[in-house]
Amino acid sequence: MTTKRIAGNGHLSVMEKAGYSLGDLAANLVFQTLMTYLAYFYTDIYGLSPGHASLVMLIVGLVAAFGFNPVIGALADRTHSRWGKFRPWILWTSVPLGLIAILAFSTPDFSYKGKLIYAVVTYTLLLLFYAANNLPYSALSGVITGSMQERNSLSSYRFVAVMFAQFFVQVFMLSIIERAGGGSKAAGIEKVMTWLAVIGTVMLIITFLTTKERIIPKPEQKSGLKQDLQDLLKNRPWIIMLLLTTLVFVTLAMKGGAYVYYFKNYVDKERLTIFLRPILQFLSEIGMDFFGEDPVSAGFGLFNAGGIIFMIVGITLSKRFADKYGKRDVFGICLFISTLFILAFVCYPPRFIGLMFISQILHGFFYGLTIPLLWAMIADVADYSEWKNNRRATAIIFSAMMVGLKVGLSLGSALLTWILDLYQYVPNGGAQPVAAVNGVKMLVSVFPSIPFLTGVGLLCFYRIDKKTEAQIENDLRQKRNS
Repeated sequence: MTTKRIAGNGHLSVMEKAGYSLGDLAANLVFQTLMTYLAYFYTDIYGLSPGHASLVMLIVGLVAAFGFNPVIGALADRTHSRWGKFRPWILWTSVPLGLIAILAFSTPDFSYKGKLIYAVVTYTLLLLFYAANNLPYSALSGVITGSMQERNSLSSYRFVAVMFAQFFVQVFMLSIIERAGGGSKAAGIEKVMTWLAVIGTVMLIITFLTTKERIIPKPEQKSGLKQDLQDLLKNRPWIIMLLLTTLVFVTLAMKGGAYVYYFKNYVDKERLTIFLRPILQFLSEIGMDFFGEDPVSAGFGLFNAGGIIFMIVGITLSKRFADKYGKRDVFGICLFISTLFILAFVCYPPRFIGLMFISQILHGFFYGLTIPLLWAMIADVADYSEWKNNRRATAIIFSAMMVGLKVGLSLGSALLTWILDLYQYVPNGGAQPVAAVNGVKMLVSVFPSIPFLTGVGLLCFYRIDKKTEAQIENDLRQKRNS
């Protein structure tokens, strides 16, 4: 039992890598908005209590993770079309994903109970179409090429695009929402999401048109869903990557969603204004006056900008380090160092603005080195499964990782609003209780550090090191060529 290969030496053109990366840029216009603003949208714009927002994000997220992803993964692996297995899904879901993203961030004039029901329905549909789009998209990276080095390169292209989406959402979006709504954040976020939906749909169609599937299982490799699941449960690297993915996204959702509360309720606004004055003056002089006069929006945007810019620097260096030292070792060491700079926030009083920005920059750089490696390692796990079992089931392996992503996102977002409620946070309140302010500080420091450090420990048990990577790639190449 072998795998048909239509890839030559596995080399990918710059156009195909760039076209593929646009798919994640599009998806992350939605995903980064969920991580950064969904909790804030539900509590301070849409009007749900923190407790109810927590329940919506947790229950819907877990249902989506364990219900949608395995089904879509199994369906994608069994899709047969002239365009391949995974590319058709990107095309079919491009328009529906954009439409439901608009609806999910709309604020209809319903009763409180009606708003709660509307939030459940729209968030469920959004996660369904996100899974139907992004899971096949992620699996596509495992069949574009059989070269692990080319996958490292493809992941670097992909996650530079992700960083551009993250940069827009976390740096400019809050200011744009306030301006677009003319003082109404509800109207502003609807307008912004409409434009993002249009742009994202076009990008997904470009991804469909510029990519090609080359690793195609032969008919004798077909296996049932039961066999695929049995293979997964015997795949120790897959189990570790599932847990690692979950832990990573718990942290990302928790701290990413907490920063807007941090700047609104913890950071000293007078000191922040003084710190930002020369930066904003310089930006104004060169025609880049994006942030207006609000120190919270400007501080939040520039704080995220520093982290993201250095994440992009880390991403561009990731392939070089991974090729030299192996994905596992680079991932573990850099994840540990990046966590230290998250923990540092617990030590900073509200007036220590400079240290906050420096820690965010250094965290961004070291975490950026890990970003492309996560998905490249999951593609390696698909190769490991084929190497061990002589069967390839790419999408179901990626679907399991998407379960981890959705569970992590749901747990992180739910923990964020639950902890805010636990610390007596008052939505749309003026001065917050001391307990709430301390809770916000913990949400950007101690609490998000725990999942990252646990993930570092898990990597000690991950067996696909640099030597094993080379052996798997060589053995599979010989099988495919024969």
